[in-house]
Amino acid sequence: FFCTAGRGLEPFLAREPPGPVRWVFSPEVDCVSGKVFFRTAAGPGKLRQLRSGERLFLLLKKHSPLPVSGNRGKMLHEIKSLVIEDPKYWLDIISVWRKLHGHDGKTDDGSIENALALKRKSEEETNTASKRQKTEQVRAVVSEECQVGAGETCEAPARMSRQECWAESRTCSELPSRGSGEDPAANEELGFSFRVSCRCSGAIARILTSQEVGRALGTALVKQCGWRADLRDPDLEIFVHLNDIHSVVGIPLFRLPLANREYIRTAGLRSTVAWAMASLAEIRAGALVLDPMCGLGTILLEAAKEWPEAWYWGADISDSQLEGADGNIRAAGLVDKIELLKVSVTGM
Repeated sequence: FFCTAGRGLEPFLAREPPGPVRWVFSPEVDCVSGKVFFRTAAGPGKLRQLRSGERLFLLLKKHSPLPVSGNRGKMLHEIKSLVIEDPKYWLDIISVWRKLHGHDGKTDDGSIENALALKRKSEEETNTASKRQKTEQVRAVVSEECQVGAGETCEAPARMSRQECWAESRTCSELPSRGSGEDPAANEELGFSFRVSCRCSGAIARILTSQEVGRALGTALVKQCGWRADLRDPDLEIFVHLNDIHSVVGIPLFRLPLANREYIRTAGLRSTVAWAMASLAEIRAGALVLDPMCGLGTILLEAAKEWPEAWYWGADISDSQLEGADGNIRAAGLVDKIELLKVSVTGM
């Protein structure tokens, strides 16, 4: 597996303990900027409890950086050779992915993620009508992954909107499956839709954009496996990150980031950062913990969830912040653990 992390949070993730999954990691832990690679026998339920990670992936491939040359066609061929295997390879991957979930794809995270997804969907639907006419003749095979809180952005010199990527790629995704040796009916039975989320950075990004790489990979997978491309709501997302450190291919284990906490109604400080800050306090049973400028109470929420044997106080001078913090505390069911005070830190 590998888990993405915000810059500076990799050490917290690598040594998480202290925490509810202290037995998860083996000694084989590899930390690089923005990622932690590890092996574990833990199931998705336990891995979902990781507190300082952003997104969790099933690691498919991890190689040294691809050689950079001026021949764009050659580079695209090498990238496709890295990712695209024979259809049996991908069928095996899908089988492992399904076993990890215990059932089929889109319901893997239950009602919590469905509720969070509904909020995102309602925001997107306001713009759908005006775009639908343009997209009737096109379909995407690539999207840029924007990893919240990881401190990285997708490097694409000639940035295109998702809609433009969608527009340029559908004709390729419409191609029938060829050369796979598989019965198209069997592929249809799988019922799999997919998208490729590609991020290129470093030397390779000066030769190829994320969109170009993702489009080439998506088209190849459509031809090879007969899958259906779906930008908005795929069953399967294939994550590819190419940079000067490594070439990584993975599949997200969950549809939403680990950092999306169901118990935080109004987000303030990033939950992963709040957890890391709370962990530095070395909270013990019976301790009294004070956050003198609590804001929306994110640090207190993370601490109270992780170390429930302590007692927590939050103070702030802002009525609106205290109101938001109170809503978060009630939504998290921690009214008996966290008390709020309206007071300035200078008056304490």
